[in-house]
Amino acid sequence: MRRGWWYRFVFLLIVAIISGISIVPTAFNFKETDNFPVKSKINLGLDLQGGLYMILGIDFKKVYKDEVKGYARRLEFSFKDKTGNGFEIGDLDSSDELDPRQEIILGSTTDVETLKDIIHDQYNGFLRVTKDTGSTISVALTKKVKTDIEDQSVKRSIEVIRNRIDEFGVTEPEIISQGKDRIVVQLPGVKDIERAKELIGKTAKLEFKMVNSEIAPITIQGWVSKAKEQGVEYKKGERFSDYVSKVNEIVASDLPKGHVLAFERVTNAKGDILQLVPYLIESIARLTGEDLEDARVQFNPQNNNNPEVGLNFKSRGAKIFAEVTGENVGRLMAITLDGNVYSAPRINGKIAGGRATISLGGKSYNEQLKEAKDLALVLRAGALPVQLDFLEQRTVGPSLGADSIDKARFAAIIGCILVFGFILVYYRISGVFAVTTLALNVLIVLAMLVGLGATLTLPGIAGIALTVGMAIDANIIIYERIREEIRNNVGFYKAVENGFNSAFWTIIDANITTALAGICLLNFGTGPIRGFAVTLLIGIFATVYTSYFVSKLFFEFYMNKVEGQDLSI
Repeated sequence: MRRGWWYRFVFLLIVAIISGISIVPTAFNFKETDNFPVKSKINLGLDLQGGLYMILGIDFKKVYKDEVKGYARRLEFSFKDKTGNGFEIGDLDSSDELDPRQEIILGSTTDVETLKDIIHDQYNGFLRVTKDTGSTISVALTKKVKTDIEDQSVKRSIEVIRNRIDEFGVTEPEIISQGKDRIVVQLPGVKDIERAKELIGKTAKLEFKMVNSEIAPITIQGWVSKAKEQGVEYKKGERFSDYVSKVNEIVASDLPKGHVLAFERVTNAKGDILQLVPYLIESIARLTGEDLEDARVQFNPQNNNNPEVGLNFKSRGAKIFAEVTGENVGRLMAITLDGNVYSAPRINGKIAGGRATISLGGKSYNEQLKEAKDLALVLRAGALPVQLDFLEQRTVGPSLGADSIDKARFAAIIGCILVFGFILVYYRISGVFAVTTLALNVLIVLAMLVGLGATLTLPGIAGIALTVGMAIDANIIIYERIREEIRNNVGFYKAVENGFNSAFWTIIDANITTALAGICLLNFGTGPIRGFAVTLLIGIFATVYTSYFVSKLFFEFYMNKVEGQDLSI
């Protein structure tokens, strides 16, 4: 027992680490910074601190339509690069919503053959030709592309939502897929629920489309009035893109071919819409957010330093932007986001360098700044590949979490009193060692949760409770082995040494089998199951360390102090 000097070193090292992780930051009120990355408190899950729970759904029918339109736009650029000529993108046949077909009108049958060669060489496996009549063909997506869209849409959406939430500042969000077309989002501690919903659900489909200035404004306003007469009018709280879609459905027969309506929202200081200014724009975008490299808030000195969003395009996007602006000098270009026209500047000349801005007028400075930050955040984090619909939404109040914590604390206190009381009465001074190692065990678990940045949930609390039970069991195994050695008339020193040695592998075997089950839960489980597994695995490590090594160290100190006396066990 006197040769255990290294136990002292390990014990003091562990205590120092625990103090550094959990005690010191709290005592001195340190905050987590780049220079001091240690956290000072445990992250609580949704069930303990409240927050937002949502289920989002994906409508793949709309995704297929947008995707086949996008491929038609890419075909146009490929065709132009090869022949120097363009073609007309016709109507979208969506009679079969699961297989929309995009019409393409060319100048001659020779152009048709050229385009078919391009499809075969560059888009083989992505597009298929469904109609070939004279100088007109129709293209549709292949089955492989649709399958890839379904697989990737959920994954990309989860990634984009996570990026947005990380910038929004939510601690430990839970974002997981549910089936093929559902996403579950849990945001613990979120208080500004409406803003979080807006950031999560915004598709942020940025498009640059040319404005048709040949149609008189009074005619365009007449189309809007026609939709209004049929009951289509924007209502506060409605998704703006839904309103735009309804208007275009009603007036589709009146619009020039290849054009749609979009609206600029004129608002007051409170954000209420005062007026919707309609624009007739091309239905196919010349440039989209896919070509965007970065979006940042900047301040315009020529406009009282009001905030705006500065855009930088990728090399391919910069080239297209320069071509489009060079070909349309004198025309208006609408910068739209989800059907909302943010700006429609006049092109005064070719714009090289791949830079553009989105102005945010009609509001107070603070509101413009907030909207600019949110818009830049959404665009920078990435556009959602699909439109997400809020199928279910629940807000979990903090009172539920507080009630759960109170009940868990009460149960823990009652359990500790009963267990500690039994241990102290039954094992006397040795029982004090067991109680001390149990307290250190729980402290290690909590400290590691802080250090790893893990989230504590109700199942996690259950994992801690299970850890305490396993730790008590390990102590009892050791103590009963020591008692057995004493009954065999072995000396106290030898009895303690034999008791610890014989119990060691029993404790290891029991904890390894439990750890294997915990690893399976961690790898294959989700949500609460993973929370339980994390605390269980941390607790297993703490149990082996405290029940064997720390307890043995206590017995070493004790035996040296009461040398020649009976062992209190």
